[in-house]
Amino acid sequence: MWGGRFAEGPAAVMREINASLPFDKRMWRQDLAGSRAHLAMLAAQGIVDAEAADRIAGGLATIAADYARDGVPDDLSLEDIHMLTESRLADAIGPDAGRLHTARSRNDQVATDFRLWVRDAIDEVDAALTALQAALLDRADEHAASVMPGFTHLQSAQPVTLGHHLMAYHEMLRRDRSRFADARRRLNECPLGSAALAGTGFPIDRDATATALGFDRPTANSLDAVSDRDFALDYLQAATQAALHLSRLAEEFVLWASQPFGFVNLSDQWSTGSSIMPQKRNPDAAELVRGHAGRITGCLVALTVTMKGLPLAYSKDMQDDKPPVFEAHDLLGLCLAAMTGMVESATFRTDRMRQVAEAGFSTATDLADWLVREAGVPFREAHHITGRAVRAAEEAGVALDSLPLQTLAAIDARIDARVYDVLSVDASVASRTSHGGTAPANVRAAVTRAREEMR
Repeated sequence: MWGGRFAEGPAAVMREINASLPFDKRMWRQDLAGSRAHLAMLAAQGIVDAEAADRIAGGLATIAADYARDGVPDDLSLEDIHMLTESRLADAIGPDAGRLHTARSRNDQVATDFRLWVRDAIDEVDAALTALQAALLDRADEHAASVMPGFTHLQSAQPVTLGHHLMAYHEMLRRDRSRFADARRRLNECPLGSAALAGTGFPIDRDATATALGFDRPTANSLDAVSDRDFALDYLQAATQAALHLSRLAEEFVLWASQPFGFVNLSDQWSTGSSIMPQKRNPDAAELVRGHAGRITGCLVALTVTMKGLPLAYSKDMQDDKPPVFEAHDLLGLCLAAMTGMVESATFRTDRMRQVAEAGFSTATDLADWLVREAGVPFREAHHITGRAVRAAEEAGVALDSLPLQTLAAIDARIDARVYDVLSVDASVASRTSHGGTAPANVRAAVTRAREEMR
């Protein structure tokens, strides 16, 4: 390709470090789509005659069929998917292949291909996030009234329902989907026609190519268009946030599946055994989801550092933009599929959850609230009274709702028999009817509302 300027070929190591074909070949569909749109525009503008355009279109169709059937071959001498396709087109139709590159550069070509690929990736992730949301909604509906301990500092705090707990992750995924949607909206501008950096003197129609490729509009500035990788960083930032949410849910499953908790049994499909300990059921799928979050975060850091301080317009550093995005996308897809499978197939041990909720004095706040509501006690004073009641229950080795009334009345004479209406875990969760609260009726309403929003 450089024969007019260079007298010698590249060194072997230069050829290897310079080539991006081993990873950018996965964009071959996007590359051919961009070439077809560019060709149609060149023909419509009279820049390439109809006869040559037909030959080029036929050659591109043949190449697409070859790639689909045989895969994209590695040829490091051709550097990237763009030059490989151009070379194969020349082999197929002869000199007319060179007309396709009129009024474009690999700089705007790769920027267009990469945006198309990331746009497709966002659509894939959105579908996977939706599937996990649906699984969470089904299980939350099933367990809208299943009592479990709610934790702060991993200490038993207040009783909640399992459905409410699972709906918290649904909300996280809802925000994740919104971040990907925002990223998609921002990236949906077409760089094609920006050429190397300054635009072109040919009478091209950038609106036509943008429309043909499903973009909302052409990019406004040619320098920015070929050097911008914000869309890739946006994708990685959204992917990192989603991975962190998946990691939190995975951590819950790891804890809950342990014998001290015993809240969940993961199915055999999502567990592994030990090579030496026959009794083991390891939550490896959840642990790998947790681990992959670190790798996805690393991909974001890698591209962030690569883009730091690059002058306009294109620099070869930017060839390293795609591997972290491709890696993060593959890992996130695996994590979403695995997490969806675990949620769908998990057996929640609600009896054990209830047992732990009842054992941790988790209705203490309900006693304090009762004192405020029914006896007019200032909350801070009610807090101290309740603390004394908890100490008494702890010393007696019983739950709060098992303390005799005379014991409670001895702590504070304003406590009467009505207090037992709020001291059970069922009464506690049923009372949390404030917007966003854990009451079973709230959970069922939230599930219904979420399903309607997702239709």
